[in-house]
Amino acid sequence: MNDDDLDDLKSAFQAATPAPDAAKKAANIALAKKTHADLQGSVDDTRLTSERPQSGLFRGVKTMIANLSTRGALTATTAVLAVGLIVTLPQLTEKPAALLDGLATPEPESSVAPSPEVVLEETDLDQGALSRTENDESGVVTLDAPTPPPAEGRSQAAVSTDGYGASQDMADAAPDAPLASGRQSKIEEQSIASAKPASPEQKRKVTGGLIASQPMPADTVTALPQSNTEAYPDVPSSPLKITTEAPVSTFSIDVDTASYAILRSTISGGRLPQPDAVRIEEMINYFPYDYPAPEADGHPFQPTVSVVPTPWNQGTQLVHIAIQGEKPALEDRPPLNLVFLIDTSGSMNQPNKLPLLKQSLSLMLSQLSAQDQVAIVTYAGSAGQVLAPTSATQRSTILGALDQLSAGGSTAGQAGLQQAYAVAEGMAEEGEVTRVVLATDGDFNVGLSNPDALKDYIADKRESGTYLSVMGFGRGNLDDATMQALAQNGNGQAAYIDTLSEAQKVLVDQFSGALFPIADDVKIQVEFNPAQISEYRLIGYETRALKREDFNNDKVDAGDIGAGTAVTAIYEVTPVGSDAQLSDPLRYGEAVDPGRPSDELGYLKLRYKAPGAQTSTLIETPIRPDLSAATGEVGFAIAVASFGELLKASDFTGDWTYNDAVALASATKGEDAYGYRAESIRLMRLAGSLSEQ
Repeated sequence: MNDDDLDDLKSAFQAATPAPDAAKKAANIALAKKTHADLQGSVDDTRLTSERPQSGLFRGVKTMIANLSTRGALTATTAVLAVGLIVTLPQLTEKPAALLDGLATPEPESSVAPSPEVVLEETDLDQGALSRTENDESGVVTLDAPTPPPAEGRSQAAVSTDGYGASQDMADAAPDAPLASGRQSKIEEQSIASAKPASPEQKRKVTGGLIASQPMPADTVTALPQSNTEAYPDVPSSPLKITTEAPVSTFSIDVDTASYAILRSTISGGRLPQPDAVRIEEMINYFPYDYPAPEADGHPFQPTVSVVPTPWNQGTQLVHIAIQGEKPALEDRPPLNLVFLIDTSGSMNQPNKLPLLKQSLSLMLSQLSAQDQVAIVTYAGSAGQVLAPTSATQRSTILGALDQLSAGGSTAGQAGLQQAYAVAEGMAEEGEVTRVVLATDGDFNVGLSNPDALKDYIADKRESGTYLSVMGFGRGNLDDATMQALAQNGNGQAAYIDTLSEAQKVLVDQFSGALFPIADDVKIQVEFNPAQISEYRLIGYETRALKREDFNNDKVDAGDIGAGTAVTAIYEVTPVGSDAQLSDPLRYGEAVDPGRPSDELGYLKLRYKAPGAQTSTLIETPIRPDLSAATGEVGFAIAVASFGELLKASDFTGDWTYNDAVALASATKGEDAYGYRAESIRLMRLAGSLSEQ
């Protein structure tokens, strides 16, 4: 074949080839690009291998080094890596948490569907109607959704503004601190496990159409501390009064002991209590005293007055007023109807709350007799009767009802009170003592849309003969102010129980005093003689102050005294002419009437009602100027009062110190059968050390 033949063949091929189609070419190129882009990622999941995921700081560095092709580049990059390690490794050792933030485990979600929103209408309190309505802006109070119980092993320590519980929080957090290398290995193991197929136990469960995450093991979850919502009455300390301007002082007695137990809990936790939490009269009245007993067939209690020099101020004196209640024989006491109103809301789910509450009430059962009855009502989101009125002899039935209680939900305190009073009214009979005992942490977060109306409701029930006592448990959300208001309006006692020993004291040792009243609406009024006393101040009783005209008004409520109870009140007075007088005499002040009996410091009057009576009885006695030493029971009460003054940072204690209080209490401790006074001395010493920090 020659060249001409080749040319002819070429011409034939060219003639047979169709002309180029520009539009089709463009379409084919676009399709090819799309196919190429789609094939850059797999539509299937990554094939499982034994290799760990290709991620992480050191994995990336290794890949970078493996892909370097030149020795010079490798040397340069190695130098950069060395510098980076020098900077990074100390941070990995000292602050592992900073690098592990992204690996924090979220809180497990509840597998329970949220309940429909429940609201409490502004209805009459006696009706206690609960209704389910749509959200609106009419001022209704919405019930919180039930709170799921925490995972086992989680810390529930509450954080208080006064530092309560801080030591436990630090102890709980300590094991997680030094986990630089150990935590890293755990993370790598979890990364390997995460690449394996999930077992049936590991797969998420589907219940009621809701997907619930499987809870993480307790040791891998760090619980956040609860916020502190503790509340105390915000009342200023009793002021100094000038006798010529205000010679009369009137107040209600107070037999509560909650303040002392609360401050003991706080000080034992390594912090001084906030001043509002300190009520000096409750500190003094926490202790039993051996005051003179009342005469037989006379008044149910006996007042005794002593005048002693003030240990912290040489220019003043202390007027010590002691009241000792009679203690009838146990066989003579009336039948007792008890309704335990127990808070089972979610906030009670801590060892020092509901579990301690159960143990405490179990101790009380040993003090009941065959003539007594017990009923149990609970409240958490909604109220319910757990135990119908049952004879105290059926101990196993009562204990079984207590044992089945568990915490969860919000706190429908109002509905619980209504049902408890309804049960109590059904139990009450003539000549019996009927009492509702509210046991709570004080977290009334639902149902109290009108606190004043609730107080009126309790006062009305008080007039029907049903008493209300309050026992507080736990810290962190203790609403002491509400507990005080409920107990005062319900003619009952407020106590705080932080240990089983305190439960033994309140519910066993002082059982009669806590539950059986011997006198209602007890009021004290002192008129000071301006010829002898220029100034005075009442130590404590700030929340119990009354108007002068309230003393003779039998419709005005006041505190009650239980069987065998001792009550103490202390005035600091300044004699006329003393260098300790803080106020200047008035230029145009009224002259003292020379006809007044000048040898008396003042005049003491007391009013009380017999339980169930409508008319009060009057007791009167002059206050003589006979000075005596601050010894025995009087001296110890004064030592406790000075302890309270120091905790409140009083302006009237001068150079008095915690060591001085310890010395006076130690010298006057006397008989201390159960160690209560020795414990108070230890608290004084500890508070003194804390005050120097």
